[in-house]
Amino acid sequence: MFKGLYHGKQCHIGDLAAVLGRAWSSGVDRIIVTGGSLEESREALAIAETDGRLFCTVGVHPTRCKEFEDSGDAEKHFQSLVSLAKEGIEKGKVVVFLDAHVVAIGECGLDYDRLHFCPADIQKKYFEKQFELANAVKLPMFLHMRAAAEDFCDILGRNKERFTSGVVHSFTDSADDRDKLLSFSNVYIGINGCSLKTAQNLEVVKGIPVERMMIETDSPYCEIKNTHAGVKFVKSQWPSKKKEKYDPECIVKGRNEPCLVKQVLEVVAGCKGIADADQLSKIIYHNTCRVFFPQDLDSIADALLDGNQDIQ
Repeated sequence: MFKGLYHGKQCHIGDLAAVLGRAWSSGVDRIIVTGGSLEESREALAIAETDGRLFCTVGVHPTRCKEFEDSGDAEKHFQSLVSLAKEGIEKGKVVVFLDAHVVAIGECGLDYDRLHFCPADIQKKYFEKQFELANAVKLPMFLHMRAAAEDFCDILGRNKERFTSGVVHSFTDSADDRDKLLSFSNVYIGINGCSLKTAQNLEVVKGIPVERMMIETDSPYCEIKNTHAGVKFVKSQWPSKKKEKYDPECIVKGRNEPCLVKQVLEVVAGCKGIADADQLSKIIYHNTCRVFFPQDLDSIADALLDGNQDIQ
């Protein structure tokens, strides 16, 4: 969509530069571009190489895991992922002052809501395989879980020594499933617009300790819509126009953008009854650095957390 393409139709010019400009001017510090297949991971790395504030993941989404066997040589396909991850790590060390371009393995996991794309047995096989990738390159994991908590946590438990840490992003499951994830001390829960649709979703989010939470947009998807229960807490607004009336000074209506992560912060603060959203943002930013940018965890970063430690 950031190329102006919607369902194969060119609606406007590519505007990634404008999207990134809005993000940086809105206070976004870094962006992780997610890979969902081998080819997407290559594209994500190419994007990450264009700006020192951009990073990426390497991995295969659960709904795409058939690509391993469709390739004709699943092990060769896996080794291509290993090579790509190592390439991104080394390139980043040269160009970005010791910050790797590739900062996580993923997006990987289980999605039982969309078994028509890939059956459960294939998903489980290659979810587990990608822990081998995380272990090989010593990176955290960017994880996906939909309606699959039991199998997901079983696999996570068997492989807990093979990855340093990770986040289950775009969390939409139940309070019980939340608590299963929180039982893993090195796993965080990621919240975006899809996590904030219903009153029940908001209750689940209220039960996530802030020190185990991250926020994201998952753009161009998962925006906070006017029909969502969480919208009542949104304070920040951007001018928007339909894609058919594209204006580079406006966000495209119905398309999520990184700058809108501020709205996710506002809803999380609102539903948890936290008055100091700025302090909440510092804690969540610290969580993100702890997992994906551990080289930045120093006394200055820790100093951000000196105040208001009673935020829950």
